[in-house]
Amino acid sequence: MNTHLLALQLMAAQGCLGAFDTLYHHELTEALPKRAGARRELFIHSLRALIYSALFIGLAYWRFDGAWAAVLVALFGVEIVLTLWDFVVEDQTRLLPATERVTHTVLAMNGGAFITLLVLNMPAWLALPTTLTYQPHGALGVFLALCGLGVGISGVRDGLAARAIGRREGRAAPAPSFGAPGRSFLVTGATGFIGQKLVRALLRDGQRVTVLTRQVRSAAWMFDGGVECISGMDQLPPSRRIDVVINLAGAPVLGWRWTSARRAALRNSRIELTERVVAWIARAEHKPAQLVSASAVGYYGVQQPGDATELTEADGPQPIFMSDLCREWEQAAQGAAQHGVRVAAMRIGVVLGAQGALPMMLLPVRLGLGGPLGGGAQWLPWIHVDDVIGAIAHLCRSGAHGVYNFTAPESVTQAQFARVAARVWRRPHGFPTPGLPVRLALGEQAGLLLQGQRVSPAKLRASGFTFSFPQLELALRNLK
Repeated sequence: MNTHLLALQLMAAQGCLGAFDTLYHHELTEALPKRAGARRELFIHSLRALIYSALFIGLAYWRFDGAWAAVLVALFGVEIVLTLWDFVVEDQTRLLPATERVTHTVLAMNGGAFITLLVLNMPAWLALPTTLTYQPHGALGVFLALCGLGVGISGVRDGLAARAIGRREGRAAPAPSFGAPGRSFLVTGATGFIGQKLVRALLRDGQRVTVLTRQVRSAAWMFDGGVECISGMDQLPPSRRIDVVINLAGAPVLGWRWTSARRAALRNSRIELTERVVAWIARAEHKPAQLVSASAVGYYGVQQPGDATELTEADGPQPIFMSDLCREWEQAAQGAAQHGVRVAAMRIGVVLGAQGALPMMLLPVRLGLGGPLGGGAQWLPWIHVDDVIGAIAHLCRSGAHGVYNFTAPESVTQAQFARVAARVWRRPHGFPTPGLPVRLALGEQAGLLLQGQRVSPAKLRASGFTFSFPQLELALRNLK
């Protein structure tokens, strides 16, 4: 078989493997464009993807003769250097899942094969006069050109994501103080969206951190070995001194319908885990001074659109699943009070940040299709992620106990959110989304999106906490 044609076929296989790696690993499971600390890796991916784009499109229809063959060799040389650099950066910044390591190995083997086959043609090409010779390859050429277009778009996407991460790092709030340095913190849910930022803030503040996680190796890698990782509370001896426990663990509420199995999973990830933490506190020889435990504004149930009543910490729950879940979660945490521990419950609203709910909320806006959801009159209780971290630090410094609403002072409706987001991202606004498809897709949990709650952070403000992002537009511009 013609070695040049075989090389192009291997390039087509490289395009398919690369698309799988990008979509499944980089975008879906690892979410690199949203991951703090992925800036350098995304920058390398961007450069390499743009080189691959030029190679795919160029080799799909052209033969590189004379000095152009030397340019082709140089591009392959740069690509190899970038790939080796990428390997080093990946090993320094994250623990790759097994499927990604296998995929990268196959990509390296396949890439080496097609580069070798192309190099075999180089002497003949270098001997020819310098010219680009049109040489189409039928359907194979069309496929390679499409691969080049796709990888080019991916390269632009990664470059923009790297720039956005750099901007966010430049605007990052200073690490708040969690109290006297050197205290020992136990954090559950440390690998989640809020947990990652919290642990990094604790480490910057000079605190000692232990994290409870099912992914011990991944968590150790994520925090550069700066934390102790345990997979169960039984690994923490009763003699161990823990000064503060911050309990953030909990499976995402929005997602699959609330079937009986799904409800059980939500309860287990919140209530049963919290009960295990409290059971350890009961055994501990040195009781923590404080347990700061997550809850959610879902505790208050839902408000009908148009109801402008502000809900404070004094308001009660409703007889619906979300209220019951939060109420039982808080009751489980309150068990620590029997052992002399101050318990603070955080009823957290929709947290805005590079991860979490905001990227999906912004998707229609960024596509120019933003507008009111289900009428838009329902309230959206929101808070910037930096204010969540700052408020947790505030509670830890003050040794507070009781219930606190973690929402921003500015109340907005869903329609107002869409309007402000469209203005910040300079997109058109006014495309309504009816509520019926949402109800059909999500069932009971659709009430969280179509009804919402107007929640006031009354106790946080009364305690002296100052929000860095009290207005929605300020928060969104910070996250842009």
